[in-house]
Amino acid sequence: MIAFGVFTTEGAGPRVGVRSGGHVFEVAGVSTLLESASLLPLLAAGRTAWEEVIGDVGRALPDLAPIPVSEVSMHLPCRIGDYVDFYSSLSHAQNVGQIFRPNSEPLTPNWRHLPIGYHGRSGTIKVDGTPIPRPHGQRAQGDFGLSQRLDFELEMGFITGDGPGEIPVAEAEDHIFGLVLVNDWSARDIQAWEYQPLGPFLGKSFATTISPWVVPLSELASRRIDAHVQDPPPLPYLTPPGSGIDLDLEVRLNDRVISRSNLRHLYWTMSQQLAHATSNGATIRAGDLFASGTISGPTDDSLGCLLEITEGQGPFLQDGDTVSFTAGDPAFGTCSGTIQPS
Repeated sequence: MIAFGVFTTEGAGPRVGVRSGGHVFEVAGVSTLLESASLLPLLAAGRTAWEEVIGDVGRALPDLAPIPVSEVSMHLPCRIGDYVDFYSSLSHAQNVGQIFRPNSEPLTPNWRHLPIGYHGRSGTIKVDGTPIPRPHGQRAQGDFGLSQRLDFELEMGFITGDGPGEIPVAEAEDHIFGLVLVNDWSARDIQAWEYQPLGPFLGKSFATTISPWVVPLSELASRRIDAHVQDPPPLPYLTPPGSGIDLDLEVRLNDRVISRSNLRHLYWTMSQQLAHATSNGATIRAGDLFASGTISGPTDDSLGCLLEITEGQGPFLQDGDTVSFTAGDPAFGTCSGTIQPS
């Protein structure tokens, strides 16, 4: 499996590279679409060009000089345009609903009918390893201060090429270049006070971390599985749903494994997410990021955030804590961040 990213080495500026195993390869000479210090030219070129470049890179790798991963520094793969975060894991939505609404139906009435999401803030998306200052904000009426309930969220995101509005679900993958790990950090106390009636805002927008390596969707062909059974059947514009992906995910807190989940636990597929996001005519651009929402499984050891793991009681993240996500293939790299005092 290969992945694309932007890297630097000592004495040399940023350029596009490809990761394979434990090595990075400079690939600017393989295609003119890889000569920039960004993946944007490749993303904007479209699916036919993606397939050609991925094939050319695969053939060229044996003749390129390998650089150990330990000798490179990574950057954002491109400037992220629009950013959308979904809420697409059934177990997560049920668990959170039980915590927040213990005497009511856990799922909101619309949850099984559409991929719920919100527009995030792309300007605070950080690359793996960037420190995360503890945010502050309104926590209750008359109460402004540092978040005491800081949390992580285990997610997967996809990065798009250009696309028109109203992308049919059957054509959605033509506009999805590849996947990255995502940690949509969450200040639960700020979020709880502000989210009604309009949803996430300052409790989410202070930081989102992504892994630096973008794994092309085509590299995951062997991991395709049937989509989650959806009941009731979705509306025609979300049918057929596309496929799910079987990919192990792991969360470490200060080098201790605290959760093992899997991308297969998403109820709504990436194809459905993109089709729904554009169903009102909204367009997408090269470099847009769409995140899955917290990915939790049905067991206690597969939960994707501390809110679920501790059933809302904490403890939450402390200053100095490091959270790191990895996936079932090293090509994804890591998605990590350490909490810093504000």
